[in-house]
Amino acid sequence: MLSPDELKKSAKKAEISNKTFFRNIKPGKINLLDKLVHIENDKVFSTIKCLDCAYCCKFLGPRLTQRDIREMSQALNIKVPEFEKTYIRTDEDNDMVFTSLPCPFLETDNYCRIYENRPRACRDYPHTHQPEILRKKDIHIKNTFYCPAVYEIFEKVKKIWK
Repeated sequence: MLSPDELKKSAKKAEISNKTFFRNIKPGKINLLDKLVHIENDKVFSTIKCLDCAYCCKFLGPRLTQRDIREMSQALNIKVPEFEKTYIRTDEDNDMVFTSLPCPFLETDNYCRIYENRPRACRDYPHTHQPEILRKKDIHIKNTFYCPAVYEIFEKVKKIWK
C-alpha cells in the first residue's frame, strides 16, 4: 500500500486526468460509470483493508450532524454539551467537525473506539459504493489524495473506460 506521501504524489499526478475523465462522461453513460465504479469498488475493497490504512481517520475529519453528536455522546456515556466542548469545533464552512486529527476515537490498532456509533460521514466513506458517482466527482477526486482504494478504483476505471 502507498504511504500517505506517496499517495498524495500519485493523486496529484492523476488529478488532471481524473478531472478530464469526469468532464468527458457523456450523459448517456452516467449509469455505466456508476456500474463500473461499483464493480471496481468491490474488487479493490476485497484486497485493501481499511484497518491497514485508516488514512481517512488520520487526515480527514467528517462533517458531523446533531444526530451523530447525540449518538457518539450516548456511546461514551457523556452529555452532549460535554461532548461538544471536548471534541467539536465549527470549521470555516460553519460545519461541525472534530477539534483535531487524527480522529479522537482512532485507536493505535486503527480500530474505532465508537465504531457502532461512528458518524454517518464515516459510515458512507469513501462514497464509491453509492450512486451518482459523476455528481460527486469533486469529492472523489479529493478522496484519491487520502484513500488508496479510491485512487486505485479510479485508476482502474480510467483504463477500462478507454
